[in-house]
Amino acid sequence: MSSNQLISGIHSGAQSTERGAVERPVALPSLTGLRWTAALMVFLYHVHIVEYFGGRANDLVTFAFGMGSTGVSFFFVLSGFVLAWSTPSSPAGRGIVRFWRRRLARIYPLHLVTVVAALALVYFLGAGERPTPGSLGANLGLIQSWFPQVPYFQGLNPVSWSLAVEAFFYAAFPLMIGPLRRLGRHAPVVVAGACLVVIVAIPTVWELTGVADGQVWANYFFPLYRLPEFVLGIALAELVRAGRWRGPGLTVSLALTMAGYFLGYQADYAFRTVACTIVGFSTLIAAAAQADLRGEPSPWRGRISVRLGEVSFAFYMVHILVIRAGESLFGGHPKLPMWDGGLWVLAAAFSVSLALAWALHTWVELPGRRLLLRSWRRGPATSRPGTTSTTPPVPSRRTP
Repeated sequence: MSSNQLISGIHSGAQSTERGAVERPVALPSLTGLRWTAALMVFLYHVHIVEYFGGRANDLVTFAFGMGSTGVSFFFVLSGFVLAWSTPSSPAGRGIVRFWRRRLARIYPLHLVTVVAALALVYFLGAGERPTPGSLGANLGLIQSWFPQVPYFQGLNPVSWSLAVEAFFYAAFPLMIGPLRRLGRHAPVVVAGACLVVIVAIPTVWELTGVADGQVWANYFFPLYRLPEFVLGIALAELVRAGRWRGPGLTVSLALTMAGYFLGYQADYAFRTVACTIVGFSTLIAAAAQADLRGEPSPWRGRISVRLGEVSFAFYMVHILVIRAGESLFGGHPKLPMWDGGLWVLAAAFSVSLALAWALHTWVELPGRRLLLRSWRRGPATSRPGTTSTTPPVPSRRTP
């Protein structure tokens, strides 16, 4: 992704009727950089799951990255924020079709290629279970997360379950953004508050009614369960756009994020997946966007962070396949000593994943997007300047 394809924003120097409001597109590089940080955390979470390390080293990795699956909340909130931020008006008619077409072009080329790679791993290395025609069809149709059976929502490339959730978000977004903007200036505050209440209320009800933690599909993979996070991101973007965000800055937001992350270790599973980290993730996204608009310092705005953020979707899509291939070579979980093999295996898995991510981004993701956006009547279509992926690299709780 080229440097002008950062997460689009609104120029802080634009004229507006409300103090601090912004109106013209401009990049928000800190959000792109944050994507890489979260993607790396997801990778290390899967390193924890596959147990590259044994003994005390594994305990350390578990402490640091065992809550990495909560990163899904960050990416779903970010998805709503970016879509609202980069949509200057409410799409209607053909605009909705164009919106859906752009979103499909963003995710499907990499999804299709990684499905083929996952099938190759299954049939040539025995890495993973062979899909049924139904689960394969659901995966290709991006509806696998609507089925509670593990072979569906965790089949083939396990992390692709989140693409089914994102596809649902994309379908719903044009139907939500217009009414929200017509409700008036106070609507984003009310909607954001309602989303936070729902996010905390659902696991509370589950705990009170005795829903088992083992029902991971219902409280992690089910698209409707993830919808409040996406809507919260939309509301946050509208607040920042209007200059009405009054939340904490980057330092406090990062502290809230870390506090919620480690609080999750003490919480029951129903609260751990979203509720513990939602406040920190939400404030961090809004604060990072605000920092870019104001030109304030941000650790995620550097050239390397942004470049890594641009390949983060490809990294997310391929890394678990690399880990799974390595696991098949080891014949199970390696459980190696940290200084006697563990770090070398980790470095190899990371390097291969990053190299493949760069190749997929360059030779699949970008050209595939251009191909799908090519108009039948008008020739090649151009994407809106300043846009980037809203697709979250998301951890898979059940990935081995």
